[in-house]
Amino acid sequence: MGIRTLAYCGGQLHLYWRRSVGLGITVNVKKLRPGAVLPNYATAGAVGMDLRACLDAPLLAVAGGIVTVPTGLAFEIPAGYEFQVRSRSGLARKNGLAVLNSPGTIDSDYRGELAVVLINLGGVPFTIRHGDRIAQLVCAPVLRAVLSETNSLSETNRGDGGFGSTGL
Repeated sequence: MGIRTLAYCGGQLHLYWRRSVGLGITVNVKKLRPGAVLPNYATAGAVGMDLRACLDAPLLAVAGGIVTVPTGLAFEIPAGYEFQVRSRSGLARKNGLAVLNSPGTIDSDYRGELAVVLINLGGVPFTIRHGDRIAQLVCAPVLRAVLSETNSLSETNRGDGGFGSTGL
């Protein structure tokens, strides 16, 4: 499905086709526990949905510590897509809390509870409570690579320079 766009440029009228934007895909979600909250987009332009903690009791993330925070949700992600779990910028900036393996990948064939692994990089303990927004969830299309073994690779200006080879 696409959208036709007419544009007037250089004295000529042009007709363009572009993919539909904003229609999205349907993802089935199962609440595994009472009190689980479905992720939601905070604004019309948000790329990530806010994921919320589903806790029976507050969870303390000590400075330098790692915690696993349950969401109480399981997803049926369509084949050809993944969910990426990313840090929330405000939580990271203000409190030092970040998704440890950011971005975390949720594969389309996983059906278990989505849990978020957070690390407290701040200098003080941080308490996570039920319903707190703990991460962002981004739906992204994926391509599977077909690898082709070879004895040589094409030359580039960069070559095999890595880990800071292009400067700071």
